[in-house]
Amino acid sequence: MTQDPGLASWLQLTLTPGLGAAAIRGLLKQFGLPEIILAATRAQLERAAGPAAAQLLNPEGIAPAIERTLRWSEEPGHAVVTLADAAYPRLLLEIPDPPPLLYAVGRLDLLARPALAVVGSRNATAQGARDAEQFAKSFSAAGLTIISGLALGIDAAAHRGGLAAEGSTIAVLGTGVDVIYPRQNAELAGRIARAGLLLSEFPLGTQGAAQNFPRRNRLISGLSQGCLVVEAALASGSLITARAAAEQGREVFALPGSIHSPLSKGNHALIKQGAKLVESAEDVLAELTAFRRTGFASTRAAAAAPEAPDALLQHMGFDPVDLDSLCVRAGLSAEQVSAKLLQLELAGRIATLPGGLYQRLN
Repeated sequence: MTQDPGLASWLQLTLTPGLGAAAIRGLLKQFGLPEIILAATRAQLERAAGPAAAQLLNPEGIAPAIERTLRWSEEPGHAVVTLADAAYPRLLLEIPDPPPLLYAVGRLDLLARPALAVVGSRNATAQGARDAEQFAKSFSAAGLTIISGLALGIDAAAHRGGLAAEGSTIAVLGTGVDVIYPRQNAELAGRIARAGLLLSEFPLGTQGAAQNFPRRNRLISGLSQGCLVVEAALASGSLITARAAAEQGREVFALPGSIHSPLSKGNHALIKQGAKLVESAEDVLAELTAFRRTGFASTRAAAAAPEAPDALLQHMGFDPVDLDSLCVRAGLSAEQVSAKLLQLELAGRIATLPGGLYQRLN
């Protein structure tokens, strides 16, 4: 990515101690670009954002951090995305508190693709981790980018599933993008940096702190069209993400579990509050009507539905057919068939009919 020549001004805004994101957005709203803000008088700055804004006039203390970040941003695969950049995620502009800038390592193109958050317990059961990885793989095969927080347990499994198919994955960090936490996920973070995207609103070098992770969670949901909770106790950070998703107008989904498992109680509470109960990937895909209407057509989707009828179209014939019948005819799982049906629908090869039926189009 070619960096904005005014990036140093953005960094001066965001690295100034005591000047929070809300104050920065207020300054941007009143003055416009950072260069204009930095040209304002002390009195103008204090009227707009309080005494902390006056520190913008004395950048010497943060000059080394600005220079270090500028050098970092020039390295291959590194980027700092500001609110004024075309690459800034459109969905984040819809939330009440979008970060003024984002630090990124990897594929910026993923920020423009439809996405689903998959989150859950750090202390996941073996079955929960398998579910998270398999569901994420199915969603990724359908073209959805999987977003999670690089934590142990469900998050890590979701990222692995996302990496297994075209949709790939974005890891939103509660540290600086150059600080991997937890260290046990360093190898996974390396894979994501190469084939997916590491993303953070926190300055380089920021270490893990308890207050950072709830802030991180609002970005996980904000970047997504929906949020799937796989396993969560009642006192769980995943429920913070789910609540943020609901407040942001996103779809919320939850896998049910045993009534005896503490890691199901959070999911069951979400379902009681109106979250969609999920038993298969199709349950989620069917609800994400906004995703179906985006017209998303990646190179993979085009390749998956060539002009010549493929095997699944042959199994469909031209009469309306339900999902279960297609699974039997094709010898595939519901997740595999659901992913393929979504690709075919996006390519204009089939239509979804009332009653859960699908029909091949000429």
